[in-house]
Amino acid sequence: MEAALYREQLSSGKKIWRRFRRNRLAVAGLVVLILFVLSAIFAPWLAKHDPNRNNLRERNQPPSREHPLGTDDMGRDILARTLYGGRISLTVGLVSVGISLSIGLILGSLAGFFGGMVDTLIMRLADIFYSFPFLILAITIAAIFGPSIYNTMIILGVLSWPGPARLLRAEFLKLKTTDFVTAATGIGASPARIMFRHILPNAFSPLLVSATLGVASSILSEAGLSFLGLGVPPPAPSWGNMLNRARPLHILANMPWMWVPPGLAIFVVVLAINFAGDGLRDAFDPRQDLSGK
Repeated sequence: MEAALYREQLSSGKKIWRRFRRNRLAVAGLVVLILFVLSAIFAPWLAKHDPNRNNLRERNQPPSREHPLGTDDMGRDILARTLYGGRISLTVGLVSVGISLSIGLILGSLAGFFGGMVDTLIMRLADIFYSFPFLILAITIAAIFGPSIYNTMIILGVLSWPGPARLLRAEFLKLKTTDFVTAATGIGASPARIMFRHILPNAFSPLLVSATLGVASSILSEAGLSFLGLGVPPPAPSWGNMLNRARPLHILANMPWMWVPPGLAIFVVVLAINFAGDGLRDAFDPRQDLSGK
């Protein structure tokens, strides 16, 4: 039986990958995203300069052979800071989504499976979080606790859990009335086993798509907080605080090499993640086979 189940899962994975490959924008987004992740991982080998090393003799230099993307107002290499900034921005996006998924998975599963008072309490708590503008609340909390990469990840993660929780709750409400859950209940399976062994694997597909899109949202939120000086503190580079350094009007007007690379990196990565997320959403939809798309 286990071998048959494994073959069925393998066949399902091949179908998902086939549907994903049909979406050229999704494949292109995945390739671009992989390239950015690899450039962040191998930043020490791709960048010749220390991203935090000041050299006032070379400050505000335009792109050159020595500094392909120029230098900032402290003489630091823009290419090195963009590559290392990708490490921080992508890490913040992934970790914050991991935190929100962990909270949303537990609370959404409990709300959808048990219903009643448990569902009411968790959903009203989610409504409280939804009642405050996300960015305003994030800015307020970040101002209270101070700028820090760890604070940024925790704040974005904790404030983002209602979305995954509501999505998972809806899936649990739909799946807990199915025959396989009824059969598991009939043979005496514990609630925890039914929730995490039988229902959750079947409800995980939309959660994965939501997580993919959530990474893009977290990267944008980190960039916004860092731009305001409330995210990743200097001298550690992130795309957001690189844009923060380029706020003066004379830099915006005369030194585009200081703000174009981090701004373009944010734009391309978020666009690539959204394309890949849309492709995953279509790939997990079996109706795509019927429509021939």
